[in-house]
Amino acid sequence: MLLFIGYNTPFNLPLDAYIKQPAGKLMKKLLFQFDTDPQPSAFDTIVAYDGGADHVIGYGGLSPENVTALVEGTIFTRTPKEKKNTAIFVGGSDMAAGQKLFKAVQKHFFPGFQVSVMLDSNGSNTTAAAAVAKLASSGRLAGKKAVILAGTGPVGQRAAAMLVKEGAEVSLTSRYMERAVTACGEIKSRFGVDLTPVEAFDNNARAKAIENAQIVFATGAAGVELLTADQWQHNKTIEMLADANATPPLGIGGIEVMDKGNERDGKIIWGAIGFGVLKLALHRACIAKLFEDNKQVFDAENIFALAKEMA
Repeated sequence: MLLFIGYNTPFNLPLDAYIKQPAGKLMKKLLFQFDTDPQPSAFDTIVAYDGGADHVIGYGGLSPENVTALVEGTIFTRTPKEKKNTAIFVGGSDMAAGQKLFKAVQKHFFPGFQVSVMLDSNGSNTTAAAAVAKLASSGRLAGKKAVILAGTGPVGQRAAAMLVKEGAEVSLTSRYMERAVTACGEIKSRFGVDLTPVEAFDNNARAKAIENAQIVFATGAAGVELLTADQWQHNKTIEMLADANATPPLGIGGIEVMDKGNERDGKIIWGAIGFGVLKLALHRACIAKLFEDNKQVFDAENIFALAKEMA
């Protein structure tokens, strides 16, 4: 006989009243991919399998308003000891929407009825964590001036917060001051840190924004050059640069996508694939940890902490 635990199931049943797995049969590790975009990310699905999930079940177009039944399906099934084999990954291209969905999922949890959950909308947490961890492995961040070029997107915002948490003084540029101010406000609301918004409409303005910086991280749209080589190569204050763009032309001219802590023109350079190796390893490691128990909650802070250990 099958027992379905749902809205009408009494909660005074003893734990052994749950259906148990047949003796000798391994419990499958199920990852439910909750995506705010219409179609779940193929990238996230592949990494989930590589991270150790036995099955990945993707749902697109999710929001706080329509996720309730899915969350209840994950928490009202397996026994408390078996719940570690069920986990939820929140993704999609919109970080703001992902954050709302991430919170909504957790609001349905209560003692004895929860599963591990991870937020990585647009790969922002793992990408930013990997890049900043590699920068930290290359030199001191505390007390340095850092500039996030085109930093209003998910990766830029997360990286900015992580750099501030490491003791850097961070400025964030956008083509429009209003967007920079809004992004800095969102970062302060989420992480409680202060940043300096900078309007930098073109390459020349961005070159001026990095004049006194020691760290530069480009997080702009794919295929958009934010600085020419000449605009940073002769800057005597810059110590480290990183670029999250892997699509030509790169965000920072004169560097290579495969740069892996290379020294060029007296500066340490990290290209997108150079730190992307850690990003993928970090993403897989987080997925694996989701299945260690049913109480893992992976967001920027602990993903970054793990990245620093792995770097």
